[in-house]
Amino acid sequence: MKTSPPASASAPAAVRFDPLLLCAVLGLVTLGLVMVYSASAVLAQDKLGDSLYFLKRQLTAAGMGLVAMAVAMKVGWRKLARWAYPLLLAAIVLLVLVAIPGIGSTAGGARRWIRLPGFSLQPAEVAKFAWVVYLSYSLAKKREKVATFSVGFLPHLALCGLLVGLCMLQPDFGSSVLLVFMLFVLLFAAGAKLSYLVGSVLLALPLAYVAIASSPYRMKRILAFLDPWAHRHDVGYQVAESLMSIGSGGVSGLGLGDGRQKLFFLPEAHTDFIFSILAEETGLVGVGLLVLLYGVVLWRGVRASLAAGETFGTYLGLGITSIIAFQATVNMCVAMGLLPTKGLTLPFVSYGGTSLVVLMGAAGVLLSLSANAQPATRAARAGTDMREVTA
Repeated sequence: MKTSPPASASAPAAVRFDPLLLCAVLGLVTLGLVMVYSASAVLAQDKLGDSLYFLKRQLTAAGMGLVAMAVAMKVGWRKLARWAYPLLLAAIVLLVLVAIPGIGSTAGGARRWIRLPGFSLQPAEVAKFAWVVYLSYSLAKKREKVATFSVGFLPHLALCGLLVGLCMLQPDFGSSVLLVFMLFVLLFAAGAKLSYLVGSVLLALPLAYVAIASSPYRMKRILAFLDPWAHRHDVGYQVAESLMSIGSGGVSGLGLGDGRQKLFFLPEAHTDFIFSILAEETGLVGVGLLVLLYGVVLWRGVRASLAAGETFGTYLGLGITSIIAFQATVNMCVAMGLLPTKGLTLPFVSYGGTSLVVLMGAAGVLLSLSANAQPATRAARAGTDMREVTA
C-alpha cells in the first residue's frame, strides 16, 4: 500500500519572520524619509545651503538601521539575555558622559548629544532599549519573587531612579517619563503587586510637581498646554502653529511639499512636530495611514511577544512594542495639544539618527521573536490536530 509523504515534507518552508510587521516598519521608515525631506528642505537650504542635508543624514541613519535590523534578526532575541548587564552599563556610562561639559553637546538649552565624527549620538535613546532588555532579563530570572517588595520591586525602582536622574541632568523629561512607564508596564506584566505600583505613583506625584514647578521652561509648557491661544505669541506659539498646521490639512491635505507652516512658522517641523506637517500636507488620509501602520506594529508586536514561548522573550517583545506605541501616542497628542510638550520623537518618522537606528534594531528583535514564534505555533497546532485525529 502506497503511503503519502509526511506533512512536513510537502509543506512549504516556514516564513522566518512576520512579513506584515516588516512591511509596517519599512512603511513607517519610508513615510518618515518623505516627510523629513518635505519638512526640512526649505530650512536646510536657508541655513545650510543644501536642501537635501537632513534627508541625506536620515538616509544614512536608515541604512545603518537596516543593518541593525538584519543583524538583530540573524542573531536572534535569545542572545540579548547575555548582553543585558553590559548594555545597561554602557547606557549608564553614556548618560554620565553626556552630562560632562565638553563631551556632551548642547542644543535648545539641553545637553543630550555626544558629537562624534560624522554623526551625533543621543545616549537617552540607547538607554531606552538597554533598560527594556535589562528589565526583561531581570524580571524573567526573578519571576518567582517578582511579587516581593525587596526582590521584585525595590531594586528595579532604585535603578530606574538612577537612569531618570541622569536623564533629568540633561534635562530630558520625556525620556524620563518613558523609562518610568516601561518599568510599570513590565512590572505589571511580570505580576508585581498592584499596591506597590499604585503606592509608588502616589509617592512620586509630589516629586513630579516639584520637578515641574521648579523649572520655568516646564511651567511655560504647562501654560502653553492649558491655553495655547492665550499665549499665542510667546510660550504657546509652537502648539498654536501646530494646531493651525493640522487644521489646515482637512481630509486630503494641501499636497506633499505644499505645507505652509514649515516655512519658518512651526519650530522643529522635521523633528518633534513632523506629525503636524504630515497632517497638513496629507490630511486625514495620511494621518489614518500613519495610525494604521502603528496599529499593525502594535498588533503584530504583541502577537509575537505572547507567542514567544519564553518569559524573557515575552517581556522583551512587550517592552519594545510599548516603547513604540507610547512614543507615537505621546508625540501625536502633543502635536494636537492634548498633552504638554515632552520632546519625544515620532518613532521611525521624525528626524534623528540615533532614534531611527535604535528603533529599527529593536524592530529586528521583534521580527526575530516572530520568526521563533511562528514555527512553534504551527507545530503546536499540528500536534493538536494529530492528537484529535488519532483520538
